[in-house]
Amino acid sequence: MTKEQKIQLVENLTEKFKEYPNFYITDAGGMTVAEMNELRQLCYDAGIQLQMVKNTLIRKSLESLDENYEGVYEYLKQPSSVFFATAENPSGPAKIIQKFRKTNEKPILKAACIETSIFMGDDQLKTLSDLKSKDELVGEIIGLLQSPAKNVISALKSSGGKLAGILKTLSEREE
Repeated sequence: MTKEQKIQLVENLTEKFKEYPNFYITDAGGMTVAEMNELRQLCYDAGIQLQMVKNTLIRKSLESLDENYEGVYEYLKQPSSVFFATAENPSGPAKIIQKFRKTNEKPILKAACIETSIFMGDDQLKTLSDLKSKDELVGEIIGLLQSPAKNVISALKSSGGKLAGILKTLSEREE
């Protein structure tokens, strides 16, 4: 690969890191071509991009960004693959990795960046797979906000009926 090709690859990778604020760096060393193709198909079906990249190119791309990815650099060893996830589905790669590892040993999570948070090590995979998307969180918040209003309206309706019944009974007794 020529120097110009490497520069172009770093620029393309930098644009991808800007476009996708959520990414996972994994150790894919030792995977067969068939395993890699199966993993790529899972990613394609889920709308997640997977790219094999040299660690030095990943580092140069991350260093060119405004964010601080200092904690990630120590994990840039062994062959690496990068999963790029959208903001709507930050846990997608973690779920795919877990699904894939039911029948395979790799990929092993090295580090993941979700928005501005960095998760390091394979033990964070479960935590990452449990992350909710922005849409799920907004839906939960709306549900929580609507719940008290529904309870008040329900109480007013039911107590209004009870109150009317009590008034009717009292008025009948006085007659």
